[in-house]
Amino acid sequence: MSDISNRIKDLKEKLPQNCTLVAVSKTKPNSDIQEAYEGGQLDFGENKVQELVQKADELPKHIRWHMIGHLQSNKVKYIAPFVYLIHGVDSLKLLKEVNKQGKKVDRVIKCLLQIHIAEESTKFGLNEEELKEILNGEAFTELTHVKVVGLMGMATNTSDETQVRKEFRELKSLFDKLKDSDQTRFEMNILSMGMSSDFQIALDEGSSMIRVGSAIFGARNY
Repeated sequence: MSDISNRIKDLKEKLPQNCTLVAVSKTKPNSDIQEAYEGGQLDFGENKVQELVQKADELPKHIRWHMIGHLQSNKVKYIAPFVYLIHGVDSLKLLKEVNKQGKKVDRVIKCLLQIHIAEESTKFGLNEEELKEILNGEAFTELTHVKVVGLMGMATNTSDETQVRKEFRELKSLFDKLKDSDQTRFEMNILSMGMSSDFQIALDEGSSMIRVGSAIFGARNY
């Protein structure tokens, strides 16, 4: 078994049963992804549309591709035919575009709504008020080719574990609130939080999907 496959196997053994590992393959060569895939890894995350489209074209069709970066509306059409899950939806405008492109290719596209939980203004995401406006709005009911299946959030990039834990806990609390609400408009099945540097804290706080790159593939290639 290769080093990459071994690292994935070790990681998966530590995960709770209901947790999905997304291997963040951005900047990594196809050979690394193929190696991970042959070791049984199906979920891969990319943050640039161009790279995602190219890899999806060249690699096995069974791979489940996750768009984990900030997505611009004008790029949705390139990934709509095949993307498995879009993680960072942070506006109604983007949801509408995903719906429009989903309709064109006759697919219901699964999305996570990104919530801003970090103290850094550079990170994207909705606040709780904006989230409620989208989910309770009339326009949301017209999105026939989009399925909101959960939430995603990125904690502050800090060595202060207490801070990170607090942010993840707040997101889990919001997720639970929505999950327990009596509605049929959306599903709350996935809570995507935790990356290479903080996934253990995220798992402790109830994450059901972690996005891990360097702990699998090593440092990024630029």
